[in-house]
Amino acid sequence: MIKAVILDASTVTDGDVSLEPLTSLCDTTVYDYTLPSDTVERIGGAEAVLTNKCRITREVFERCPNLKFVGIFATGYNNVDLEAAKERGAVVSNVPGYSTNSVAQHTFALILHYYSSVSKYSDYTSSGEWCYSKLFTHFGPPLFELSGKTIGIIGYGAIGKAVAKVAHAFNMNVAVTTRSTPKDTDGIELMSLEELLRRSDIVTLHCPLTPETELLINERTLSLMKPSAILINTSRGGTVDEKALRNALDRGQIAGFGADVLTVEPMDKDCPLLGAKNCWITPHIAWAPLETRIRLVEAVKDNLEGYLSGNIRNNVVK
Repeated sequence: MIKAVILDASTVTDGDVSLEPLTSLCDTTVYDYTLPSDTVERIGGAEAVLTNKCRITREVFERCPNLKFVGIFATGYNNVDLEAAKERGAVVSNVPGYSTNSVAQHTFALILHYYSSVSKYSDYTSSGEWCYSKLFTHFGPPLFELSGKTIGIIGYGAIGKAVAKVAHAFNMNVAVTTRSTPKDTDGIELMSLEELLRRSDIVTLHCPLTPETELLINERTLSLMKPSAILINTSRGGTVDEKALRNALDRGQIAGFGADVLTVEPMDKDCPLLGAKNCWITPHIAWAPLETRIRLVEAVKDNLEGYLSGNIRNNVVK
């Protein structure tokens, strides 16, 4: 039985999701969290390492010569030096598509936070104020219908398509900008980024972080949006220029911003968006429903089993 190490189990489970499907396959050592300075020592002579966010750098590969398999508890794999992995003949397996539905769900949770103001009205009733109202209802923060609004989706992979499907259920108009023309364009309108920003009531990011998409939302692109529009980001924090966005929010240039991701995570105490006007941020939890994490562990298990049997799955090393 080969030796394996799980470096940051606490990023996947706090005890509610069992790692036994993984630990039963190898002689496995489990660490809740690993500092960069401890990564090499903890991997040691292990042949397989499983991690979510720990960086597996060229130095790690060089100092851990037995390392031949890196299993990622995520779709993204920018924390692994793929060139070094290729040179060493190592396999790096990710998990595509496991969180599509949960991220689409969270995208609309962020949208509805603004459109339905549930938390604000719940605060009103919890405070007891409704007990003294003369009316059966209360006209506080404005409420809006999604029906008839235009949602602009930047990136049309699996998650972008899932968001479009939900939007159609809300009777919304769907605009899309993407690098390649999708095979199925039924019910969506393809357009340039600039046109999408001008026309959309909601702009939502579902693109990967690449040199082309880094700081895609910046001072210039924000200036194209409607003052009544909101921006949503459940993709990667680096797609947004946070300083430019802070200025746009404080000036009322756009109506609001909802996000589950930031450029630096956990949130830096100097993050430009901390305390920004009309800004609501969740701590990178769109991928984290219980069912989603159970599915993730099963997929990582399948990847590890594939490596052990010689039937390699989801290898991102080209």
